[in-house]
Amino acid sequence: MALHVMDEANRCLGCKNPQCQKGCPINTPIPEVIRLLKSNQLDKAGRLLFENNPLTTVCSLICNHENQCEGHCVLGRKGAPVHFSTIEHYISSTYAPKMVQGPHPSNGIKAAIIGSGPAGITIAILLARYGYQVTIFESNDQIGGVLRYGIPEFRLPKSVLDDIQYRHLELKGIKIRPNTRIGSAIGIDDLFRDGYKAIFIGTGVWKPNTLHIKGESFGNVHYAINYLHNPDVYRLGKQVIVIGAGNAAMDVARTARRKGSEEITCFSLSKKVAASQYEFSYAQLEGIQFAYNKKPVEIVDQGVIFRDVEEQEDGSLREVPGTDRLYPADSIIISISQGPQNTIVTTTTGLDANNRGLLVADERGRTSRPGIFASGDVVNGARTVVEAVAHSKVVAEAMHEYIQSLPKEE
Repeated sequence: MALHVMDEANRCLGCKNPQCQKGCPINTPIPEVIRLLKSNQLDKAGRLLFENNPLTTVCSLICNHENQCEGHCVLGRKGAPVHFSTIEHYISSTYAPKMVQGPHPSNGIKAAIIGSGPAGITIAILLARYGYQVTIFESNDQIGGVLRYGIPEFRLPKSVLDDIQYRHLELKGIKIRPNTRIGSAIGIDDLFRDGYKAIFIGTGVWKPNTLHIKGESFGNVHYAINYLHNPDVYRLGKQVIVIGAGNAAMDVARTARRKGSEEITCFSLSKKVAASQYEFSYAQLEGIQFAYNKKPVEIVDQGVIFRDVEEQEDGSLREVPGTDRLYPADSIIISISQGPQNTIVTTTTGLDANNRGLLVADERGRTSRPGIFASGDVVNGARTVVEAVAHSKVVAEAMHEYIQSLPKEE
């Protein structure tokens, strides 16, 4: 492992104008990290990674590297790029156990984080660095949000999230209140009443988008986000149809394969998959089949009826009459993205949402109600983890500035 990492590090050209760094949404100082590693300063490299990105270990495993750092490496123009994901994972996972520092001195000011997905975790860590007394409110029994309940173990081991909880949250004095859905027994106004000076909402998108076709309520039909939450409780059978071809659909199909399903087909509306090339290639390697230009029109007891579609020059799709065909399946999983739950919006006055139910916030995460901030998927819709972390750094700074601008209590 270490030898392979050093082989990759030695391939780096140390460009004066590093395109890899420009391709990273969080602007990871890749050349400097590699320089430190090559000079046997692994701990310094690790500190640099975590200071820039508290979820660097996670991102090293699940980022879309082919379109980001590695996709911008100049070596990739004529050959293989430097695989910084491998370097980042080695450094971050090796350095992580050395992170044992306790909490920063408290400034006595409370801040609340609703949701412990990538955005919530990042902002909690950054506010704790300022000395705020941070409490995370999580509706599930464990932290992680989509990282824990939407990404399979084989892509992101739960032990990585457990380590983040211990080293980045518990050791820093951040309190976690699990199984607590804000907008139910406790509301936003209760948090302000109890002295929280600023509140961050990062509740993600957990409401499955639906097809609105006949048969969607049948007992053998499931939604991707629900299936990935706990796949062990499902009995899908041998033949599975996945409607959708994004990264989540790849996760569903590959998980179903590991749980015993034998014939799995992902159906795509377009002539290609929306998933990253890496995830698509892994799915193909594991025997997942793909069908293109197919639109589901009805779900029946025996499977799904699809209709052929043709892509027009303007990018629109035209249905082809007379092409309806039944594709048999024991189970059907619908994977066409998610939208937000609206519990907080419906129970909080002065908090605006758009017509998709996403919270309205400016570029620094400020919502329509002073003191309430939001970012991540609940604002932008489903995005990548590293994008959520990058924007959360901006929002955390805005929250700090807001709290400091409040009148000092006597």
